[in-house]
Amino acid sequence: MPTIHAATAGTRASRNPARPLRLLHALAPWPIAALIAGCASLPTSVAEAPVPAQLNPGPGHRVVTTLHARGVQVYECREAKDAPGRFAWAFIGPEAELFDAAQHPSGLHGAGPSWQAPDGSRIVGTVRQRADATEPGAIPQLLLATRSEGPGGRFSNVVAVQRLNTHGGVAPDSACSQANASQTVRVPYTADYRMFAAMAQEDRY
Repeated sequence: MPTIHAATAGTRASRNPARPLRLLHALAPWPIAALIAGCASLPTSVAEAPVPAQLNPGPGHRVVTTLHARGVQVYECREAKDAPGRFAWAFIGPEAELFDAAQHPSGLHGAGPSWQAPDGSRIVGTVRQRADATEPGAIPQLLLATRSEGPGGRFSNVVAVQRLNTHGGVAPDSACSQANASQTVRVPYTADYRMFAAMAQEDRY
């Protein structure tokens, strides 16, 4: 089945070839530029609104960077494993570009979930806590524990990530049934990812 963009659900997806991302040409390119054009004016830094307490990684952590993500959340229409004949949209993963505060390309965010820097360093996360989004119709805010799965580099010392200021990205409300099983929908979203490293013992006092 074709991939459908959420903004144009019900029409055939574009077959324009994906264009490589500047700076990250060695990585697999994702065709997301057209999907995020309408999000370009959204905020690109973490707002001053308080972070929910359950998303605090706890003592012994320090913020090392905050990156803004612009891309899509990918869903597929699938039959439920525990309920034959019932179909629902299943989350596949994110596909997003990361940008620093100066809007410089700073990596990719993908399935896993994973974050990969231009230097090849890569971390993979596991969700630890969730909190409601700050606006209706947005994916939840998260706290994730991470582990390094790549060479040393910018992300290799990151041990926790907060997903904050989410906008969009929720599962489509279009029909999912046997008739369109295996169809994928790419829903535009933005978010801020605040990354933490472990604080050195001597820095905790």
